[in-house]
Amino acid sequence: MKHLLKQFTQREASNQIQFIKYAIAGGIATVVDMVTFSLCAWLLLPALSENELIVKLFHVQVPQLSDQLRAWHFAGDMAIAFLFSNTTAYLIDVAWVFHPGRHSRWMEFLLFFGVSLTSSVIGTGLGWALIRWFGMGAVAAYIAKAGAALAINYAGRKFFVFQR
Repeated sequence: MKHLLKQFTQREASNQIQFIKYAIAGGIATVVDMVTFSLCAWLLLPALSENELIVKLFHVQVPQLSDQLRAWHFAGDMAIAFLFSNTTAYLIDVAWVFHPGRHSRWMEFLLFFGVSLTSSVIGTGLGWALIRWFGMGAVAAYIAKAGAALAINYAGRKFFVFQR
C-alpha cells in the first residue's frame, strides 16, 4: 500500500498507475473544459438548444438558432475551451504524470498542444457533424468529442511528447 501511495505522490509510477494519474489529471482538465465550454455555449457563442439537460436543469434561456449556426458556434466554443483546458492539462501532466525533458520546454509545449489540437479537431469535427447532420444536442456532441480526444491524447503525449 505504501508503494502504491508513493507512486501517486511522485512522478515515478508503473504504467497502470501512470494511466490512473493521467485520468485524474484529464478529469480536472475536462472539468475546466466543460465549465468553459458551457459558459461560452450559453453566454458567448450560443450553441445550446432548449432540449439540453443543462438548459432544463438550470432553467437557462437560449435563443432559437438553426442547427447550422449552433454547429459553428459549437466549434468556436470548443476552440476557447481548448485553450483553457489544455493549459491546465499541460501543467498537471508536467508536474505530476509524465517526465518532461524529451524536448526543450517550448518544443514540448508546442508538441503537447499539437497532439491536443489534432484530437480536438477530430473530436470537434465529429461533434459538428453530429449536430449539423443528426440534430444532436451540444452536450451529446461534447461527450462524443471527449471520448475521441482521450485515446488520441494519451497515446500522443506518452509516445511523442514526454519521456517514457
